[in-house]
Formats: sequence, structure tokens, C-alpha cells
Amino acid sequence: MKVMRVEDAIGTVLAHDITEIIPGEFKGTAFRKGHIIQEEDIERLLRIGKEHVYIYELSENELHEDDAAIALGDLICGEGVYYTAPKEGKINIMPKYRGLLKIDRELLDSINDLENICLATIHGNIPIEKDHLIGGCRIIPLTIEKEKMLEVERIVNNKGPIFKIKPFDSLKSSVIITGSEVYKGRIDDKFGPVIENKLKTYGSKVFHKTIVPDEIDIIREEILKSKDMGAELIIVTGGMSIDPDDKTPGAIKSTGADIITYGTPILPGAMLLFSYLDGIPLFGLPGCVMFARTTAFDLLLPRVLAGEKIDRKDITRMGYGGQCLGCETCTFPNCHFGKY
Repeated sequence: MKVMRVEDAIGTVLAHDITEIIPGEFKGTAFRKGHIIQEEDIERLLRIGKEHVYIYELSENELHEDDAAIALGDLICGEGVYYTAPKEGKINIMPKYRGLLKIDRELLDSINDLENICLATIHGNIPIEKDHLIGGCRIIPLTIEKEKMLEVERIVNNKGPIFKIKPFDSLKSSVIITGSEVYKGRIDDKFGPVIENKLKTYGSKVFHKTIVPDEIDIIREEILKSKDMGAELIIVTGGMSIDPDDKTPGAIKSTGADIITYGTPILPGAMLLFSYLDGIPLFGLPGCVMFARTTAFDLLLPRVLAGEKIDRKDITRMGYGGQCLGCETCTFPNCHFGKY
């Protein structure tokens, strides 16, 4: 540090906080440590009574915290992600548009393992709205060696950015409601409207909906018919337990679909079936999806609509955080459910 006349300090880095007191109006920090002194600051500094200030002299091998934050933002923000202008050395990470938030956890840990860097995030694999805060980043000290930034750059260049947003696709969706009691009109269809509302949330529409009895051959034919009609997502509801009269799992298997899982470590939603029929995502949904606010379906649907290929490991690892608490006021996805 060294002392400098304020008139000569333009462009230098303030080494200490400066307090301003205006009797009856204001008492607080006028300029914070690390502030880069601007020409327009001179008059205010003199009015406060500061004719001299202590400033940092950066070496050629150092970066100021604001410049370091910008450098980090450029490295960690990928497709669909931006960062705000630095404020007191910190940037906020935001989505440019609505979509599925993806965070590379391994890369995040690698950067936080480096000394003097702070990168905090929310959980990934959740639907996120435009301009929603998803993380913050800064260096810990006021300045940092440029070599440290080069180290971050080497890590990121080997693995890609930490953050990206996958937009949701509008998929042509077919919904097949099973249940002889619904087919014969003994009870109204309550399942279809629930599924339509969930799809609508992500910009997808049901182009074909039908109600069929609990018969394997009929369910199978409706699934294959949906595929032939150009469905990009097929959802079959009900009849998913192991009871003898529940035919949906057998019907899905009989189509030749590739069963990723029948059963999940998620509650509600343990009896969910997920598969692919010639590359088309095909769900078999248990009855809990009809009445529970959040289930395994709500964890998988956004990922499917964001174009992700789901494998068995994606589902089995959801057991950690897979218990919904059924809170009176639901805050999903801003809760633990489905986070790992």
C-alpha cells in the first residue's frame, strides 16, 4: 500500500473502507475496500475530508477482484447462462431463458478446491426461470495471481463450462388412460387433466388422448398407434402395481420397448416405469401421480423435455433426496426432493 493524493488516485484500488457521515441523513460506507477510484469520486472524497487515500499497487502478475470475477464468469458460464457486473468483487450467475439447469458438480468441486476461489450454486437438474439466481462467484482476497486464473482456465477447457441451460422442447405427446372403470364411465377421468397441466407447464401439448380398458392387447395397440401417429412422448397412466389385474407394465413390455426401469427409489412414485420405444420416451405412471403434488414423474419429466437421454443410473441415484415430505406449502423445485 501507499499514500496518494485523491486527485492522483484515479484508476487505483482503494485499500480501506471510507466512512461518510451526513448529520441527520446518512452514516455508512461511502467507498469500500477494493473500489477502483473514478474521476467522479474525487469531489465526494474531498467533501468527506479525504485529501489522501491508501491505495494498492497491483503488480503485473495480479488481478483485482472485479477483474478476477469477470474472468471467472467468462469461464464458467456456458450455453444459456450470463453473469452480472461485479459488485464488491462478486458476480451473480443467471439463466438467459427458462429451461433445465445443468451444473457440472465434478468441475465445480475442482474449482472450489483451488485456494482463494468461491463458487456457490443451487442444485442442478431442476427447471429454472429466466433471470433466477443460480449461483455466485468471487475470489476471497482483494487480489489474486493471474496464474490462478490460468489454472481455472486449464480445468474448464478440459471439461467445459460449469453452468448451462437446456431449453424445453415442445413434444407431441400422447396420453393413454387405462382403467375399465374409467373406460366404462363409472368414474370420471381425473388422470388426464393432471398430465395435460404438467405438460403445459413446459410448453408441450397432448395431441392424442384416449381411454382404454385394462387389457394388455388393447393398451399395446394404443401405444403402437401413438408411435405411428408421430408421438414424441407417450404416457400411459394407471394399472402400474403388481396386482394381477394391473396390465400396463406387461402391455408396455409387449411393445418391445427398452425398459430402463420398472420401479424407482423415489416416494411418491416407486412404481413408475420408464422406457424408450424406438427412441420415443414412454412412461408408465402409477396412481400417485394423479393426486400427489410431486412424484418421480416431476423429477424425470423436465429432463426428458430438455432432450436428455435417461439411463438407469440417473434414476437409481435419486434415492438420496428421493423422499418427498408432502409439505403443506409446496416449494418444489426449491426443496431437497430429487436433489443429489
